[in-house]
Amino acid sequence: MPINRNALLRYRTIDQCLQNKYRKWTLDDLVEACSQALYEYEGIDKGVSKRTIQMDIQLMRSEKLGYEAPIIVVNKKYYTYQDPAYSITNIPLTAQDLGRLHEVVEILKQFKAFTHFQDLAGMVQKLEDKISTAQAKREPIIDFEKNEDLQGLAYLEPLYKAITEKKTIQITYQSFKAKKASTFLFYPYLLKEYRNRWFVLGIRQNHRLIQTLALDRIQIFDIGYDPFKTYEGDKALIDYFQDVIGVTVSLHLPPQEVVLFVNTKNAPYVLTKPLHHSQKLLEKKSEGIIISLNVQINYELEREILGFGEMMHVIAPESLKYNIKKRIKASLKTYADEIDLEGL
Repeated sequence: MPINRNALLRYRTIDQCLQNKYRKWTLDDLVEACSQALYEYEGIDKGVSKRTIQMDIQLMRSEKLGYEAPIIVVNKKYYTYQDPAYSITNIPLTAQDLGRLHEVVEILKQFKAFTHFQDLAGMVQKLEDKISTAQAKREPIIDFEKNEDLQGLAYLEPLYKAITEKKTIQITYQSFKAKKASTFLFYPYLLKEYRNRWFVLGIRQNHRLIQTLALDRIQIFDIGYDPFKTYEGDKALIDYFQDVIGVTVSLHLPPQEVVLFVNTKNAPYVLTKPLHHSQKLLEKKSEGIIISLNVQINYELEREILGFGEMMHVIAPESLKYNIKKRIKASLKTYADEIDLEGL
């Protein structure tokens, strides 16, 4: 049966209320909660009637919506779920739902070959695996990289909403280098993911320069009431990270040519998965390949090179070669000291 947007919002609100076991919910309480939700999300200031909520509960209990919600009344007054773990968001996909998702996947597949839609490939694979898993009731056959314990993920949705609605935010933030946290107003413009960590790009109030803040370093997040400041830079924000590997950007540092040697064993990995979009193959040798990157020299670039160990070394520039040598020597010293201590 067709369901309008307001009805879905009421069902979701009732569901959220009944999941809260720390409060007893009367019919009047549910009416008030739904009325508040409709005003907050849809701007509808006309209250919901008791009759409407009673009909909503009856529909949620029935098979018509596929919910079959186990809603009971305690002491002839308080509404709750008989199953404390139940939620309408946990119901399994129906055969009709799966069929429609299949159609969506087939449509999305048509766009994967186009440059502007290349990012859809991973999403389509996730959908296909989810659908097949639901239909066959089997274990997933795709294991995507994830870190469920990563801090700061709770801020993704409110930050996305703040950027979309152009709202100033107030955050308490402490970087790894700072001795204590500081609270300030921030104008968020862009969310960035790098190696399963999330960052927000924006400008701090009364500052001019773009900053990149790690979501896992945010301690407190609130929506601010100060007017939002629109980004007015010459460079498009989506191109902000184009000259770097990672998220560390120096605004006044131009990219430079970095020349690297990669031995034969690791050459296929670097050729099939370039370190950066500017990567070029300069020369092929029997012992390996020589490639070039046009990037800023930053911490993430050094970490990438060091990650290859003896399989990669820097040919140019000399400043980068010096930094890599210095860090390798420091690492060797750490192990040398450890061996000496064991000898004692």
